[in-house]
Amino acid sequence: MRNMENLTGQCLCGAIKFSCPKDDLKPADACHCSQCRRWSGHVWASVNAPYSAVMIADEKGALKWHRASDYARRGFCGNCGSSLFWQADGLDKHKDRIAIALGALDAPTGLALTEHIFITDKGDYYCIADGLPQKDKF
Repeated sequence: MRNMENLTGQCLCGAIKFSCPKDDLKPADACHCSQCRRWSGHVWASVNAPYSAVMIADEKGALKWHRASDYARRGFCGNCGSSLFWQADGLDKHKDRIAIALGALDAPTGLALTEHIFITDKGDYYCIADGLPQKDKF
C-alpha cells in the first residue's frame, strides 16, 4: 500500500500554500546554474514532483510566473517575492514535473540533497564540499 503522506509548504507571506504526496517526489538536488543562482539568491535547492499531483492554494492570485528562458518558467509570490517553482516546457525528462523549492517546504521534510547539477556554472564565492555527486548537467 502506498504511503500518502503529504509535504506542505508556502511562500514567506503565506499567500501561496501547496502540498504534494511525498511518495511522488524525485530525489532532491542543488542547481548551480547562473539563472538559478540569480533566481534564488544563491543555489536553487529543489525537489521534483508531478505537476498534476501538486495542489496549490492561491486565493489572492499571488502566484506569478516569469519566463526565464525559452524552455522554462519560474513561479514566485507576487506579494513577498518568494521563489517557489521551476517548470520546464515539455522537456522529455521533465514532462509533467515541477521543481519545488526545498526552502519553502514545512519541516520536517525527511528529504536530503542527492546531487549538485550545473556545477560548471557555480559561483566563485563558495565550494561544494559535501561529497555528493557533481554533474555538469541534470
